[in-house]
Amino acid sequence: MVVVTSPTLIILSLLLIILLLLSVSATDPPPPLPPPAEPTAVCIVGAGIGGSSLAHFLRLYSSPDHADFRIRIFERNGFVGGRMATVNVSGDIFEAGASILHPKNFYALEYTKLLNLTIKEPSSSSSSSPSLGIWDGKKFVFKTLGFDSDLPFVQKLVSLANSVLTVLRYGFSLLKMESFVQSTVAKFLRYYESRESRPIFESVEEMLKWAGLYNLTTTTLGLKLADIRLSPLLIEELVTVITRINYGQSVAISGLAGAVSLAGADGGLWSIKGGNWQMASGLIDHSNVALHLHEEIESISSIGKYYELNSTNGKSYKCEVAVVATPLDEVSIRFTPLVSIPKRSLQHTHATFVRGLLNPEYFGLDAVSKIPELVGTIEDPDLPFSSISVLKRHDEKDMTYKIFSRKPLDDDVLDTIFSFRAETIRINWGAYPHYNAPEEFAPFILDGRHLYYVNAFENAASTMETSAVSAENIARLILSRFFGQPPFSSSNLESHSDSGTLRADL
Repeated sequence: MVVVTSPTLIILSLLLIILLLLSVSATDPPPPLPPPAEPTAVCIVGAGIGGSSLAHFLRLYSSPDHADFRIRIFERNGFVGGRMATVNVSGDIFEAGASILHPKNFYALEYTKLLNLTIKEPSSSSSSSPSLGIWDGKKFVFKTLGFDSDLPFVQKLVSLANSVLTVLRYGFSLLKMESFVQSTVAKFLRYYESRESRPIFESVEEMLKWAGLYNLTTTTLGLKLADIRLSPLLIEELVTVITRINYGQSVAISGLAGAVSLAGADGGLWSIKGGNWQMASGLIDHSNVALHLHEEIESISSIGKYYELNSTNGKSYKCEVAVVATPLDEVSIRFTPLVSIPKRSLQHTHATFVRGLLNPEYFGLDAVSKIPELVGTIEDPDLPFSSISVLKRHDEKDMTYKIFSRKPLDDDVLDTIFSFRAETIRINWGAYPHYNAPEEFAPFILDGRHLYYVNAFENAASTMETSAVSAENIARLILSRFFGQPPFSSSNLESHSDSGTLRADL
């Protein structure tokens, strides 16, 4: 039997099939869109002044084309600030770690303005003229006058008398020392020049040579001062007292660290009211950062285009850029592949805070009032402390003191130094590198890619400001090497001149 299909029936069948296909396709969901690309992540290990400064400068310097990145900061402690911390002694708050800032620490000054922090007036502006005594273990080899008065002319008379006493003992070598310090500070100020005239440095050595500071890291402070013909007595006494207080070390430290230490004895020194740690806290808050407290990073592994950071909390993070902003000397971060840095040890300073009263008999005196308010010591391994200073005078028989020592002070030692102690607080700081000239430096770039190390600069000198200077350079390195940002491109700041130095207007 033959079936004949008319053309009309064929056309109707085709139309029906097309309609069925269209109805089926209309019910299918559209193919999923690809997920949006994750923004680049910069991970910073350490929430001290180095890590917080790095976050700040990354935000400040990033151009609109390269501003879409996340910043994570990991801190093993439950607080930020690193080696900037305060201590509560009987209800009074004192600096326990990094304590003083120099009047030419321009980044710290700018942070203070940016964050609306309050500068604590330097001690030289107080109503009293604090006295200094240099103790050799048996006697005070040198003492200045101390006189508590609200009268400005009395303060000036006491200051003049102390200047005369100091010159009589150490001579005009004091002028040579001042010239050496000011020359070093002037070279350091080059790091605040405009970015148009200042290179991005890929190594600490390159950074130091550009400023004319490298040679100071190749010799000791003692040899450098002898070379410029400072009085041996000045080096043995006053200079040694300053280096022991500021770095817990002798004049055998490297020349640059020594010059920075001497600059820390200048006038006009200042701090932040309520604690210097507020700089780190404020910068982190100001920089749109994901902060991970109580999270210690135990390993950093390079995996293709990413770094994988694993924490002791069992968490894992992927970051295109990883930065270590804490000293690697006493942390146990595992790197894959391994990184190579020169071996160094940290100088531990033991800060002991005592509310009580010094024992005048320990110093061969018959009254507490005759003990200088700042007692420094010469280099002698038998001396139990580096310095003792009065932090607060409650009354004539009740004061709060701060003692620096290289070793912990046990109760027996303290009981010989003090006639009574109402409260004692001990803090052990891995405070700064143990300096050995000629210094060797870890690289800023640990793996040749995008793993960076802020604290490499500490082998030159360790201060809050040098950490900020190092972090600023590494921020520029990251923006240039990873993001491809031109060195001077940014919409977030403008430059201006201040006292002849070009620097960023925050």
